[in-house]
Amino acid sequence: MIPLIVDLETEWRGGQNQALLLLKGLYERGHAAELLAARGSALSQRARKAGIYVHSVPRRMLRLAAARKIRSLLSDGRFDLLHANEAHALTAAWLAGAHRQLPLLSSRRIAFPLQRNWISWARFRALDRFVANSRDVARSLVESGFPAERIAIVNEGVEIPERVSAQERNAARKRWGVADGEFLFGCASAFVPEKGQRHVVEALSIVREKFPNTRALLAGEGSCLGDVKHLAARLDLLPAVLLPGFVTDMPEFYAALDAFVFPSEFEGLGTALQAAMAYGLPVISTTRGALGEVVEEGRTAIVAEPNAISFATAMARLVGDAGLQKRLGEAGRHEVIERFSADRMVANTLAVYEELAGPAANAPAQT
Repeated sequence: MIPLIVDLETEWRGGQNQALLLLKGLYERGHAAELLAARGSALSQRARKAGIYVHSVPRRMLRLAAARKIRSLLSDGRFDLLHANEAHALTAAWLAGAHRQLPLLSSRRIAFPLQRNWISWARFRALDRFVANSRDVARSLVESGFPAERIAIVNEGVEIPERVSAQERNAARKRWGVADGEFLFGCASAFVPEKGQRHVVEALSIVREKFPNTRALLAGEGSCLGDVKHLAARLDLLPAVLLPGFVTDMPEFYAALDAFVFPSEFEGLGTALQAAMAYGLPVISTTRGALGEVVEEGRTAIVAEPNAISFATAMARLVGDAGLQKRLGEAGRHEVIERFSADRMVANTLAVYEELAGPAANAPAQT
């Protein structure tokens, strides 16, 4: 199997992490996948470091440049299918006429209705499969008029880490300046309005009235970071709220935490939440979007509404109950291993590839 995976995003987000995990998983299984990406993008740089074969296109007139490159790459007939990992990549593939030469797939990670203009629907009609990351996203596609029989559901996945050792935990907490007696909540997400970090900051001001040693580490960057920082300052919480921006060492981030909070008001599936669960952290999460497909109240998480009072109640409950912390952490880790591992994501994606390209194409390359 030789799939061409196309991703034209320049920044690093959850979708790009999934593309890298998929490429690495395909390589490990003997499939010679290749990536087409924007020159100098975060994904292209990380893929090269992982030994993935990367084709780069200039950022100027990016989609047209990518379309020209796709036409060139497909001319020798070596690819079995093209997988567009995001919307710009789908546009480029459509402009290149890729759907006339080989199976065309596109990932979908948001439950927004599909655009109704003729250009958008021309792209969508060209697809052999929309690969939705959740039942919620698949539902939105059907409600937008896309045929259900041309939708495949492949849950996103995360790598399963080893258990965090006491030494790793101590080093991580020292890195962030967290004392032994402090309880550290964490969240990793883009700072945009729907991610809801403000709810955690407001909740922390309430929780600290009873548990003054609680703190929060909120990693990420985006348009709302300044607003959240101003909110923390107004509530006199800056010593208790850490806002480091984009964090590159995510294992160290998770190792420092006592619990993970995910106050999202809208979410495709939430790989940061899945990763926290994989680390065995107890989590507090909303069930907005597809998050209800990941967490279950009382079994794998405490479920809260995206507002300060609901999160404060859940956070105080968790801080005060060590048994609950352990039980939720263990159940959450088991859930991710069983349902949301990167290995399972790669295997399920390969099954979709085989359905479209045939079993012969899906055989590992001979060396």
